[in-house]
Amino acid sequence: MTSSPTVTAALPAEHRARLMSLAREVCFDVGTRLFEEGRHADRFWIIKTGTVALDLHVPGRRAAVIESLGHGELVGWSWHFPPHLWHLGAEATSPVRAYEFDAATVRSLCEQDPRFGCAVAVWVGRVVADRLHATRVRLLDLYAPYGSGRA
Repeated sequence: MTSSPTVTAALPAEHRARLMSLAREVCFDVGTRLFEEGRHADRFWIIKTGTVALDLHVPGRRAAVIESLGHGELVGWSWHFPPHLWHLGAEATSPVRAYEFDAATVRSLCEQDPRFGCAVAVWVGRVVADRLHATRVRLLDLYAPYGSGRA
């Protein structure tokens, strides 16, 4: 399975520079929860170093890890779509250094500059599609009688 498009591959240089001008660097220790499913999505991250596991709450069981994200990947897309609630959870599985973005600021910039907004929407949409596919495959692996059928 291919990973989600990185910000470098997904956004033209001018839009990438504009987005990165809004970033602040943050660090997370192993085991830090970045967000919980169902809570307010007010920020997002692009990973510089380390790994973050996306997980899905499964009633009566431990959370199912859906995908692991690494360098250059977007952590969190729920900030982009109303009602701005996380659809998954996320946890640092190694020490993480990342760029953090305030969601309201980025959404405002998207509204002010339609070309920038379209580029961000396409990038985030591709990430959502990739995560949906990863979730489907992982849940089939975990819970279907014969798995996903992947080789």
